[in-house]
Amino acid sequence: MKKIMMFSLLGVLLLGLIGCSSNNTAGGSNGDTVTIGFTGPLSGAAAYYGERTLQGLEMAAEEINEAGGFEADGKTYKLEIKALDDKYLPNEAAANAKRLVQEDKAPIIFTPHSGGVQALQVFNERDKFIIGAYTSEPGVVESGNELTVQVAPQYSGYIEPFTTYSIETSGKKLAMLPPATEYGKDWAESLQPEWEKQGGEVVYHSAIDFAKDTDFFTIITNALKKKPDVMFIGGASEATAKVAKQARELGFKGGFIVMDQAKFDQMKTITGSYDTFNNSIGVTPLIYSDFPGTDGFLEKYRDKYDGVDPSSESGLDYIALYALVGAMEAAGTVDDVEKIRSHVQDGLDSIPDEKKVYSIPSITKEGSFEIDRRLTIIEDGEVKEYKE
Repeated sequence: MKKIMMFSLLGVLLLGLIGCSSNNTAGGSNGDTVTIGFTGPLSGAAAYYGERTLQGLEMAAEEINEAGGFEADGKTYKLEIKALDDKYLPNEAAANAKRLVQEDKAPIIFTPHSGGVQALQVFNERDKFIIGAYTSEPGVVESGNELTVQVAPQYSGYIEPFTTYSIETSGKKLAMLPPATEYGKDWAESLQPEWEKQGGEVVYHSAIDFAKDTDFFTIITNALKKKPDVMFIGGASEATAKVAKQARELGFKGGFIVMDQAKFDQMKTITGSYDTFNNSIGVTPLIYSDFPGTDGFLEKYRDKYDGVDPSSESGLDYIALYALVGAMEAAGTVDDVEKIRSHVQDGLDSIPDEKKVYSIPSITKEGSFEIDRRLTIIEDGEVKEYKE
């Protein structure tokens, strides 16, 4: 009887080991499902921003699955999006990414902030996963990381036209109130020399920590004492809108330079109208774009999310997932991340017109999507395209 029980126990252990082995296939597939990871702010001041980036991924995955999945290495795969909250903190993003790789074998992990991207870049090449980097920070691809795909257009292309418009329209004295993040710091460091090059003067410079500050009275009051013509503001749309609204309430009459993370249409939901942003410049909201797939995406998004308008984060992550799935198909693998990365251009080329929420004809050698960018100004409470 003891021998029978011993053999039975060994049999159970062997079956358990076989089961563990079959659930730990390399590089992203669990059976015929590929997990796409996401780490971003799903709570706190930037929660809406994080949710919008995630929603684009979820919409694309849902469409791909409903269409029957995708083919690679002779198999048909479906997608699963697994999202973890990092509260906009780089260390949390790194911990989430390790979990997504170790537990879910995710070959691709999206994150929508430069601090998170940089934290993941410490180990993503070693741990073999591609970073879907929703950030406009040029440094994330200038670092030479060969498994990073930069989804958002780089902000370096905005510096000169934003400065030119603001000086010509409002004046030369600038108060800088960027968010207290690495992204905000880098944006400010790029803007200041261009502002001074064009004859402007920075009269005030301080940062806002949106994770801690909810009332901006003191910092805005101190800035207004310097009598600026223009304010440089940014961060998540909802928080940025509150800064602009309070500045107007305190008597600021000038224009705003709005960092690319904040979107006018999203900020309008806080301020109530575009009048708050008269004589301001920023990036064009998705709802005012006219690419081949924009209208169809707007309709589907509004149907899915109770009439709410999508942001550019939703649209860009949506098309990015289509591009990366196309890259897996072209590469013939869901496991070999170097090979998948080498076929991203093929993935972009494979996207049908009806899915082109934006026009992204190519990816640079460094790994940044080359996007047909649009700029917007607000004048007399109306949204207008800015011609460079």
